[in-house]
Amino acid sequence: MEIIRIGLDLAKSVFEVCGVDMRDHVVLRKTLRREAVPQFFAELPPCLIGMEACSSSHYWAKVLTDLGHQVRLIAPQFVTPYVKSNKNDRNDAEAICEAISRPSMRFVPPKSSEQLEIQAVHRIRQRLVSSRTRLVNQIRGLLAEHGVVIGRDISRLRRALSQIVEGADRNLGDLIQELASDIHQELAALDERISSYDRRIRNLFRTNEMCQRIGKIEGIGPITATALVAAVGDQSCFENGRQFAAWLGLVPKQKSSGGKSRLFGISKRGDRYLRTLLIHGARAVLGKAGEKQDARSVWINRMRERRHPNVVAVALANKNARIVWSILSKNEDYRGPETPQAA
Repeated sequence: MEIIRIGLDLAKSVFEVCGVDMRDHVVLRKTLRREAVPQFFAELPPCLIGMEACSSSHYWAKVLTDLGHQVRLIAPQFVTPYVKSNKNDRNDAEAICEAISRPSMRFVPPKSSEQLEIQAVHRIRQRLVSSRTRLVNQIRGLLAEHGVVIGRDISRLRRALSQIVEGADRNLGDLIQELASDIHQELAALDERISSYDRRIRNLFRTNEMCQRIGKIEGIGPITATALVAAVGDQSCFENGRQFAAWLGLVPKQKSSGGKSRLFGISKRGDRYLRTLLIHGARAVLGKAGEKQDARSVWINRMRERRHPNVVAVALANKNARIVWSILSKNEDYRGPETPQAA
């Protein structure tokens, strides 16, 4: 029995295995407990193993690669069309085994331990920022019910809370002032925790050569640079910069039929966090482009004359993504835009 390809359905405790031979006949079906997985694959000859890109998949990819196997991670939505019957772990393993055999299949780049560590910092920081946003929105809603309306700037909210805690607004009851004091302390604690993760990210940025390279691009700072390096594992998974931009969801959505092609807004596929960081960074560049005369700023200003600023920001984010791919794949330094010479 020669097994050339295996589909492995991951879980917390019980894993399903499906293996096929050279004729694509199923020759192996097995249920494994988590602790038995390394020993089972250590006894098998090297083969191609496919797994869905989900929780713990990068860990198991490293374990199986160290055992001499070739590992492919595949997005769950690409596995679904190959499920032949009812969805269960057994059928999922067979579907994974078949999906990874397709020559045009797109795979998820495996991440190194360093990338997973950087990604963990970003995930925790992202959760803290989301918690702060929810808290700020709640504060605005509660105070609005008592006639206190605060501008959108979070610094105004901090000042208003400080004044309420100090008793500057005598129209508010004692209970509301006590609640405002509690919320003020909670907001300050969240600010401090977010600042501590920002310091961690800056330290990671300073110690990573690739982050330093892509951090020289206008619109990409330490947070975006470290997030990109953490997300992109094997750059060879993308043939060109356009594929990388499409992976980030920064290309138009297309609907074509009957020889007619229609383009819509961006597809918004892929990692929303990365896409948001790139677009926000592009918006910051737009605000300063009017004062510059380099080639990139001239391109931005000309586009702003005929397109909405949001469209220009997405176009610049797309351009930055392609530059990032070029730097990562070719191991080059960033060459900034040149200022046109006067005639």
